[in-house]
Amino acid sequence: MTDALLADPERLILVDGSGYIFRAYHVMPPMTRPDGTPVNAVRGFCQMLVKLLDDCASNHFAVIFDAGRFSFRNDLYDQYKANRPEPPEDLVPQFPLTRDASRAFGLPTIEIEGFEADDIIATYARLASAAGRPTTIISSDKDLMQLVDDQVAMWDPMKNLPIGPEEVRAKFGVAPDRVVDVQALAGDSVDNVPGVPGIGIKTAAQLIEEYGDLDTLLARAGEIKQNKRRENLINHAEDARISRRLVTLRADVPVDLALDALVRPAVDQDKATAFLEENAFKTLLGRLQAEWGVAPTTPAAPPPAAVDKRYSLVTTMVDLEDWIARARAAGVFAIDTETTSLNAMRAELVGLSLAVAPGEACYVPLDHVDDLGVRPAQLDAAAALTMLKPLLEDPDVLKIGQNVKYDMVVLANQTPSIALAPIDDTMVQSYVADGSQHGHGMDELARLHFDLETIKFEDVCGKGKKQIPFNRVPLDRARDYAAEDADVTLRLWRLLKRRVVEAKASTVYETLDRPLIPVLVRMERRGIGVDRAELARLSADFGGRIAALEGVIHGLAGRSFTIGSPKQLGVVLFDELGLPAGRKTKTGWSTDADTLEPLAETHEIVAKVLEWRSLSKLKSTYADALVDDIHPKTGRVHTRFSQTVANTGRLSSNDPNLQNIPIRTEEGRRIRNAFVAGDGKLLLSCDYSQIELRLAAELAGVDALKTAFAEGLDIHAHTAAQVFGLAADAVDKESRRRAKAINFGIIYGISGYGLSHHLNVTPGEAKAYIDQYLDRLPELRDWLADTKAFVRKHGFVETPFGRKIHIRGANDKNPNMRGFAERQAINAPIQGAAADVMKRAMRRIEPALAAAGLGAELLLQVHDELLFEVPAEEVEPTAALVREIMEGAAEPAQCFSVPLTAEAGWAKSWAAAR
Repeated sequence: MTDALLADPERLILVDGSGYIFRAYHVMPPMTRPDGTPVNAVRGFCQMLVKLLDDCASNHFAVIFDAGRFSFRNDLYDQYKANRPEPPEDLVPQFPLTRDASRAFGLPTIEIEGFEADDIIATYARLASAAGRPTTIISSDKDLMQLVDDQVAMWDPMKNLPIGPEEVRAKFGVAPDRVVDVQALAGDSVDNVPGVPGIGIKTAAQLIEEYGDLDTLLARAGEIKQNKRRENLINHAEDARISRRLVTLRADVPVDLALDALVRPAVDQDKATAFLEENAFKTLLGRLQAEWGVAPTTPAAPPPAAVDKRYSLVTTMVDLEDWIARARAAGVFAIDTETTSLNAMRAELVGLSLAVAPGEACYVPLDHVDDLGVRPAQLDAAAALTMLKPLLEDPDVLKIGQNVKYDMVVLANQTPSIALAPIDDTMVQSYVADGSQHGHGMDELARLHFDLETIKFEDVCGKGKKQIPFNRVPLDRARDYAAEDADVTLRLWRLLKRRVVEAKASTVYETLDRPLIPVLVRMERRGIGVDRAELARLSADFGGRIAALEGVIHGLAGRSFTIGSPKQLGVVLFDELGLPAGRKTKTGWSTDADTLEPLAETHEIVAKVLEWRSLSKLKSTYADALVDDIHPKTGRVHTRFSQTVANTGRLSSNDPNLQNIPIRTEEGRRIRNAFVAGDGKLLLSCDYSQIELRLAAELAGVDALKTAFAEGLDIHAHTAAQVFGLAADAVDKESRRRAKAINFGIIYGISGYGLSHHLNVTPGEAKAYIDQYLDRLPELRDWLADTKAFVRKHGFVETPFGRKIHIRGANDKNPNMRGFAERQAINAPIQGAAADVMKRAMRRIEPALAAAGLGAELLLQVHDELLFEVPAEEVEPTAALVREIMEGAAEPAQCFSVPLTAEAGWAKSWAAAR
């Protein structure tokens, strides 16, 4: 950083230490030092602090912390921050260590009982301004923005951006000196600052801009034209005044250290070394010792972000030939494509970048134009791709990508078409190693592992209305952006291939997730046929029914209102019709599905509203939107599958999401009727039968369930007979329905309270059913208890195939959070195992179809179902082969005693094939 906010030696630098801690905790993956103490937040805190010290020239410095949860504000308002959960259990022991870290680097470290860090910062900023010394606050905390003026600025340490008056106005809509008035009106649900109901930041800013300040607004509240707003301002004036006192920072904290004592001494190397060694921060220590010019006490590699960057622009075939030779000689290189769209099937190739070693990368522009539409000097795309094709398809040269599936689809769609292989994917490597502990985008991984802020897309293309497409970016700026992407990807790969081994995730990566990438590429490119006429019929039908429902709902309400407005709907249902009230939010009554569904039988209007919502969603999300999703060249719909979103390893579908089409309603099935096979072909649907229940029986070792599945019994009828004490021939539909809810409820960790809603019985009755169930299946009861104990100890659960699924909150002091984590822990290994089995099946099916000479193509994966397009005359042998592979997908890695079964159906449409 060279910004004046950090470059001035006389500026006072005030670091929001408490903000640093929480940012570090949520960015860094879990880690412990040798004695078992968690230190992930401490390590991140140290990295951020060291980076700031490196970048900052000031001699005046202090790190400020919160002394505890309670301050003088709790005396003003006893509900202040009352809703905030306790900090995560593994973070609590790290709080004192972060103070030790600041002191280890010799920095003034300040916390004062009864005051928040923000108040201490406000006090020192005031003292500095009075002494004529400017201040920079290192934080992005919105509460500190009220302090910004001509002497006080902020610096966002994560975005490396200044926060001045203009940035504050963009955030709050007012100048910094009126921020507290806006916050007082809008309140803060996180800190439990009440504010005025119905007024958010935007409205608050408009009111303060119009009336000047909070006191004037409250005095003239009777002038407000909007009835509800006027009433709220009058009725909640005292709440606004209390809120202002809560959000206003105290600038008169009795501080012990004088302003002149906030100095930055030279780092005591012995003290810093001792702290870093005690916490096993070897890499960071090695980096600092290299800077200090002393012999390292432990071997440490140079920081990956510190490499020299040598980025080239390739605009001649001779230069391209040279880079191809360098890539081939290296045996491994990173590749990244630059395009016109995030949708790979619609993207046009603008250029591509290669990296052959850390810091050594190039950009090959192929379709750039200047502001006048004139092409600058660059290669012909077809000629360049023809030269690159042998390298990109060379089986002896490994290609690295970050979300390489995207690049594979783009390159396969070019002329000539390129089948990029073999490949490694850094995003997928990060996912199998660390799961949901952090995101897996390149920018986040670079920041996490290298402490590196990459060039962002908006840095070169702008944002909002002024954003330009990448092919309009000048070549020198495009080179730096694109080459860095490939360079960082290669450096991430060098780190993550070791990380996968350390996390014991190699088997998952090499046998499940990496082999699936080319399968997904082919699925995405194939797409699926859609009947436009059927979609038009559905849209018209849904539209007519929606209009009719609106009339019925307005009649039941006694007036017209906007049904899609949660606020207006809440007023009608709970204030005017007097329905049993649910929970109230800051903006009014909650009208979400959880609130309305239990009320559907109490008043006809609720059932009609739920029906209206369902039809409206189906119309807008599918009947109307799918027409726009039809590709102009292929005439088919191409979804995008992601491997790195779901915590359990399941695939997700987007743009459009074809996994969320409801199948339990007639309307949802009608949507599936619009998905059709091509001429002479049929759609073949194969899905696992009750796979999660079967896996639960296997994982828990439940002999009774294993026997039932092995004998092919109706598992829900079998459960009904056991739980309700019925003879096998006495189980009716209602008993079976209840047993089904219990079976699936157990594997989702459902409570008696949750099951009571499904069965429409009291929580006590539902709990009795669960207890009866578990009494008859003691192995399952033991497995549930063992799983909860395991996740509390280790923070993760594991599938039979070795996939670790990290669970947060298992040791949380908040019982609701802890209960949620335990329910996740119960379901995750079951759902994760099902996902792993499905992936094993998917990677085996295509080679088996080819070996059998069958022309079927895999199109979609939806939870436990695979959908194929098959030549009509081959559907029966294809179905038999697919079922055989799916049913044997758990072998030979696992010897499952519970048989997996798959069912097949085929027809012209997806709905009819089910």
